[in-house]
Amino acid sequence: MRTYETTHPWIKFQFDQRQIHPKLWILLGEAQSKCEHIAGVPLRPATAAELHRLYLAKGALGTTAIEGNTLSEKEVLDQLDGKLRLPPSKEYLGTEIDNIVKACSSILKELRDSNGVSEITIEGIKKLNKQVLEGLPINEEVIPGEIRTYSVGIEGIGYRGAPAEDCEYLLNRLCEWLNTNFRIFSDKEFGVVIALLKAIISHLYLAWIHPFGDGNGRTARLLEFKILLASGVPTPAAHLLSNFYNETRQEYYRQLTRASQTGGDIITFVEYAVRGFVDGLKIQLKTIQEQQLDVVWRNYIHEMFKDMNKRSEVRLRHLALDISKQKEPIPMDKIKDISPRVAAHYARLSSRALPRDIKFLVKMDLIETTSEGIRAKKELISSFLPYRRKNQVKI
Repeated sequence: MRTYETTHPWIKFQFDQRQIHPKLWILLGEAQSKCEHIAGVPLRPATAAELHRLYLAKGALGTTAIEGNTLSEKEVLDQLDGKLRLPPSKEYLGTEIDNIVKACSSILKELRDSNGVSEITIEGIKKLNKQVLEGLPINEEVIPGEIRTYSVGIEGIGYRGAPAEDCEYLLNRLCEWLNTNFRIFSDKEFGVVIALLKAIISHLYLAWIHPFGDGNGRTARLLEFKILLASGVPTPAAHLLSNFYNETRQEYYRQLTRASQTGGDIITFVEYAVRGFVDGLKIQLKTIQEQQLDVVWRNYIHEMFKDMNKRSEVRLRHLALDISKQKEPIPMDKIKDISPRVAAHYARLSSRALPRDIKFLVKMDLIETTSEGIRAKKELISSFLPYRRKNQVKI
């Protein structure tokens, strides 16, 4: 009998999917559907790059902030762009971010080189821990990427990791379990559902085992990221869980504690994580939908002017398009400054030209004047959507 069986009896390597209640199955199905939608929607190159950059920053910040990193999201974005300058006493904060970003890039390269096939191995988990701790000030007894030989605890929640003498054995058991025994449906048909369950449970078990002297949480969240990415979850979505755990940090720790104190209640922690994941997907889809509506709106403007090729008509089209780019209504006296091409159009015309063009676009129902200024009537695009009753009747 191994020591952990007495000290950590909740580490059972068991998961009974029959305990999953219908609401959680629905959430898992919703997660798979939304991931497929995000992965299948073409985005403008600039939008795709910004979405990737933003959620890479959120994921890197989320997983390090839980461990005490105090950088803001803007500072992390600046770090990604090589613009952040930190005093020597705080340089380690930037290094923590860099380590996560490099690890994510390494995982992505590994999956591409292996055509998406990725076994979970003890050496792979050790590699993640080494990447997490590289170049950071750590205790002398901590060897990055090496399993600890002493007892460790999690500050703030009073949890102690599994006995050091059992950590190697437990990591091997975890890898074997996740690779061979974690089967629910056909992987091809429900790949994201399986991966989401596997990722969250692997995270929970790594937190329980706590096999390393430092960096266990970041290692667990990177393993989670790797499993999601390997299943086909698009890169921005694969960062959502780390961001969610940070945004709900107290609940995150409460759920981790509860899972062990209840003798290994996996389902409650899974539900907590899946709900956060789905909420994050909804936010990403809203961003994508806004881009799609903008594309349709811009196409609509071009369609309205498709038979108009005179200089004045080109000017009107440019004016309508550039007003559409503004997030807030523009005062009339600021219209000429909204873009270089609009400024160039009206620089050589009389002061009456711009008000006349504004009236023409109002008549075309492309813009409107309000007390705050002039705005594009993008809401017209909603009329192109299928009818859907807002106040749905309960059945």
